[in-house]
Amino acid sequence: MNTLVLKYNGENDVIAKAASVLKKGGLVAFPTETVYGLGANGLDPDAASKIYAAKGRPVDNPLILHIASFGDLESVVSEIPEKAEKLAQAFWPGPLTLVLKKHSRVPDAVTCGLPAAAVRFPKNPVAAKLIRAAGFPLAAPSANSSGKPSPTKASHVAFDLSGKIDMIVDGGTCSLGIESTIIDASKNVLRLLRPGAVTLEDIEREVGRIEAGASVETAGFETAPEAPGMKYKHYSPLASVTVVSGDQKKTVAEIVKRVKLSGKKTGVLTTDATARFYETTPTLVMSLGSGANDAAKNLFATLRRLDFYGVEEVYAEALEETGIGLAVMNRLKKAAANNIVYV
Repeated sequence: MNTLVLKYNGENDVIAKAASVLKKGGLVAFPTETVYGLGANGLDPDAASKIYAAKGRPVDNPLILHIASFGDLESVVSEIPEKAEKLAQAFWPGPLTLVLKKHSRVPDAVTCGLPAAAVRFPKNPVAAKLIRAAGFPLAAPSANSSGKPSPTKASHVAFDLSGKIDMIVDGGTCSLGIESTIIDASKNVLRLLRPGAVTLEDIEREVGRIEAGASVETAGFETAPEAPGMKYKHYSPLASVTVVSGDQKKTVAEIVKRVKLSGKKTGVLTTDATARFYETTPTLVMSLGSGANDAAKNLFATLRRLDFYGVEEVYAEALEETGIGLAVMNRLKKAAANNIVYV
């Protein structure tokens, strides 16, 4: 299969071509504000099933349905609880996914047989135009090989999936760089299943205290997934990853010690505040930026750069798990398969 890559600069013919591919049951990668998604007709089980094959995705890992208006929600879910509606009004369009009881027209190939569907209304204008042009919700996980760092550029998609999908719409670099927050609103109590760009603090300001699902605290390998991204080793470069958490001075000292003893080609993920402390060590130092927002935007691209340089072991400084830092740490822990050193 030849994968067509077209850069979008406002031309309607690019959207029309991509929509045509989708209407024929094909796969199209497209940008959202979070990461690039791999889209297929979310109401066609055969089309949705192609996503799993292209990504090498486990078949028990459900997909997110992407819609282009508030009105579209009623076509894919059977109930919209009051608190879910409040969250949708507050954060849609945007990086929030709601898990709700599904409509009968949503195929099991999308939800993996679960009674609920994960739904998002993305803010990215390219994504919105494509969904409207297709005329149906798009089932779309991240457009990468399963388990690898999520793609924030079209070139990341092409590296992983060229020859496996029909088309890539190049809409530039994703603005947020980390996947959507997932809230389970299908039961009596709201639960955070995956932290993301809409923070836990943002959510609780709207609806009060909510519960946290198991995979928010752990890598989430031990249970069946309730929503996309809750199981399996995710976001991983080819190198092994170790997260080091604790006081800044002790964290730096521990990483320096491990780098010197490694014997392998190492890389260190730092912030701007600490990068200089590793200048004398034999390692590839990559700063994620000046704070948690920068780290969220740069994390996946930086993990991919480490692969490019042939790094074998990665040591990552932990961030404070508040605000969007909770989402960054969730991804780092999964990239490390929960290999965390506390100092």
